[in-house]
Amino acid sequence: MKNFCEKCCNYAGQPWKAQKWIREVMDRLYQPTPDGLCGDEDNGQTSAWYVFSALGFYPVCPGSGEFVIGSPIFEEAEMKLENGNTFTVEAEDNCKDNIYIETARLNGKPYSKTYLNYEDIQNGGRVSFDMSDKPNKDWGDDPSDAPYSMSKELE
Repeated sequence: MKNFCEKCCNYAGQPWKAQKWIREVMDRLYQPTPDGLCGDEDNGQTSAWYVFSALGFYPVCPGSGEFVIGSPIFEEAEMKLENGNTFTVEAEDNCKDNIYIETARLNGKPYSKTYLNYEDIQNGGRVSFDMSDKPNKDWGDDPSDAPYSMSKELE
């Protein structure tokens, strides 16, 4: 499911589909039970994906410096970075039913990209998501809002 969400949705101007399926995967395939992880744990990669996704973003392409935006499960999470800065993820009106990003802001400015840059995180600051129970099919739908893809280089 993860590859379906990444390749078909955020990269194709339909990030609301990624938000739906990412939350579905987190809710159904990660449970606090002895068999709560789906498949092979793969030396922590599966759990690492969950931790990142719970924050609302996750790495897809190593070396790209981008983290694809999904659907955060916390109302607020603060990351104290090794460089001394703090990066905060805020998801207003977040709850079990409000899985869709209505709007986003990065450091107070409207943000339509469906990814965060490594530098933005390392510089510290805040990304704010307004969450909704209905998908906003206009947020992040422009091709320029999509994360890096090698296929763009082949065009």
